[in-house]
Amino acid sequence: MTDNTGDIRLTDPTPRVAPHPLRYPATLIDWARGFSLHVLTGFLAVAAHYALMWLLLKLGAAPLLASSTGFVAGALTRYLLSFYKIFTPTGSVPATLVKFVAALGAQMAANLTLLDLIMHAGANLWLAQVSATIILTFVNFIVYRLWVFK
Repeated sequence: MTDNTGDIRLTDPTPRVAPHPLRYPATLIDWARGFSLHVLTGFLAVAAHYALMWLLLKLGAAPLLASSTGFVAGALTRYLLSFYKIFTPTGSVPATLVKFVAALGAQMAANLTLLDLIMHAGANLWLAQVSATIILTFVNFIVYRLWVFK
């Protein structure tokens, strides 16, 4: 093929479209980037939870109401950041939201189970909770990537 000057063009002039990330295997760098963002959004979700909980407590709300409302704010923060910034979902917001809520329920059950097991192994409450949180951070990322936001 030649260009306007008569020189031979060695490249194909056809524009290339980047492959969709779900059609090709993710690289280790893709997983590491996604996991790093997952951890960061976890911190942001906890910040949203605690900030709203603190505000509601200052306004006189009951502790359980303040905490559960804060939890919902944190979960919503996590969901929105995961949907729009971390993963490339193929499903709609309603479809992924249903899966996300189901995953939250499973995470709560897993957290309670791990907490109980680790405490029965002799760890104090806070060490058990931090350990369960670290374990579930990895599990949650895999569940979100391979099921919730697939």
